[in-house]
Amino acid sequence: MGMRAAVAGASGYAGGELLRLLLQHPDLELGALCAGASAGAPVTDLHPHLPQLADRVFAATTAEALADAEVVFLALPHGESGALAAQLPAAVKVVDLGADHRLADAAAWQRWYGGKHAGTWTYGLPELPGQRALIAQSTRVANTGCYAAATILALAPLVAAGLADPADVVVVAASGTSGAGRSAKAHLLGTEVMGDLSPYKVGSHQHVPEIKQASGATSLSFTPMLAPMPRGILATVTVRPLSGQDPREVLAQAYADEPFVHVLPEGRWPHTAATLGSNSCHLQATVDQDSGRVVVVSALDNLGKGAAAQALQNANLLLGLPEAAGLSVAGMAP
Repeated sequence: MGMRAAVAGASGYAGGELLRLLLQHPDLELGALCAGASAGAPVTDLHPHLPQLADRVFAATTAEALADAEVVFLALPHGESGALAAQLPAAVKVVDLGADHRLADAAAWQRWYGGKHAGTWTYGLPELPGQRALIAQSTRVANTGCYAAATILALAPLVAAGLADPADVVVVAASGTSGAGRSAKAHLLGTEVMGDLSPYKVGSHQHVPEIKQASGATSLSFTPMLAPMPRGILATVTVRPLSGQDPREVLAQAYADEPFVHVLPEGRWPHTAATLGSNSCHLQATVDQDSGRVVVVSALDNLGKGAAAQALQNANLLLGLPEAAGLSVAGMAP
């Protein structure tokens, strides 16, 4: 018998990806699978790709249903995790995939999300210097945002090395439609998305304060885009250099011992499809020949390293399990 892992928000896209990963985890077994409006429905009504769960139904989302698990994943909409987490026993380890506990600054939460700040938990990006040990010593971890993970992994080493001007960072990133969640929205209909690429929340996306907090950037221009694909993020990060260091070498040194972050060989650029289904982030860097700006391109699966797989990596650390247990370095192709 393995340790029990319960999931709140199990009916959503990130929740479904968590279930898929947990089913193949060598040391964890599924506990309560909680949902909101889908409570009482068979799990395979929403996740037909998980036939192992054909005999399971979604439970109502209550602290009582989750409390007997060793680890709880909260895959809930922003603003809904704080109240539920506060009702869970202190001994239960929790990974929050929402934004409720990511920001250290309550004023920043109120500005970018609105409502009462639920408090700050350990930030769940193990590849940041010193963060792996902090996660392992914690009981509550705030998982990264999807855009944030792609951007921070590309940017943080450059700022830390003194290569990048932290006050001059520009990011343009495209995400698959699963990043917007499973709720029905007219602009996410296939008819609207197919053959189209569109920006949204230009200059006002809620991941900006998280990226600044974790990367060391002090000013950030961020333009997110919706891409006609189900999953994946491709982020282009450009910065004004403050030194003549080779940006690719800086990244390669920063991630030399990291199993899930890969600086690609010279001349090879990241593709979202190469990361699908994995916990990997692919990076490449160069210096723009005309402007002299440093350009880093980052790709990851927004439901993988940007959500569920990242959450499982954090849970492994919380539980003292091998960090890579149940996770794939390799993507799926074609």
